[in-house]
Amino acid sequence: MRLEEKRIAGFLLAVGGVVCILGIIVSEAFYPGYSTSENVISDLGVGPSSIIFNSSVFILGVFILFGAYFIHKAFKVGVFSVLVALAGVGAIGVGIFTEDVRIVHRVFSLIVFLFGGLSAVASYKLQKPPLSYFSAVLGFIVILALILFGSGNYLGLGRGGMERMIAYPALLWTVMFGGYLMGKSSGA
Repeated sequence: MRLEEKRIAGFLLAVGGVVCILGIIVSEAFYPGYSTSENVISDLGVGPSSIIFNSSVFILGVFILFGAYFIHKAFKVGVFSVLVALAGVGAIGVGIFTEDVRIVHRVFSLIVFLFGGLSAVASYKLQKPPLSYFSAVLGFIVILALILFGSGNYLGLGRGGMERMIAYPALLWTVMFGGYLMGKSSGA
């Protein structure tokens, strides 16, 4: 049943996003001297709270990957499902390959950030206004912040602050879109 598949996808996305957000917050609390402005999020993956952070990002990735499967079954939209699945693969990679494995970690970070942002923008067609507009805006914020971060322009936020302008809108979209799918009626 398509309605049930939408709700399963929504549950997986929302729970994965919440687990990751809480994992970041708890990891920051257990990391002495951690600065959200200066430290990048992935520093949490090699610090004293690494098990919490890496587990939460890995769980996010697995839940997004399974969510993409149910999104595909429910909506039959291949491109969107692939974008979401790639974001999930990126998160799994970030959870497995910490920043100690520099190149591999950076590739997976780019994958999760880029495809997370693109997923948010692409979800525009699956939602109704004003939520569709908000999703697109969050996705564009992710992509713009990713470009700024990659160019070393942190807008006074520091390296860690600018990276959060990439990660947090993507995570918020994941939770928001998941909630939307869980509440979506069969007629809508």
